[in-house]
Amino acid sequence: MDYGRAIKIVRTAHGLKQSELAERLSVGASHLSLIEAGKRRPSLESLEEISRALKVPLHLLTLLASGESEFDNPKNAAQVTEVAKTFLRLLAPSKPHAPHKAKRLA
Repeated sequence: MDYGRAIKIVRTAHGLKQSELAERLSVGASHLSLIEAGKRRPSLESLEEISRALKVPLHLLTLLASGESEFDNPKNAAQVTEVAKTFLRLLAPSKPHAPHKAKRLA
């Protein structure tokens, strides 16, 4: 899992510099830089804090951090399934939408 790549993708999509994101976090800019460079592995607590600061679900960071090998590895099957279910809930709510009723003009 390359969480550094995932964080960088989302951070740049939001138009934030590393220093700007670091200001929102309890970790310093140098530590964030090391995470993005793949030289440090973020803790779960750090990942949760980063996902809140970037206003994205942790599952999205996990998906963006995943490589092909993570999806093919049977040890990760439960995690892949959980990520897939979460995205399905976000993208395709289980409640059907009520049909739109057109208003008649009198």
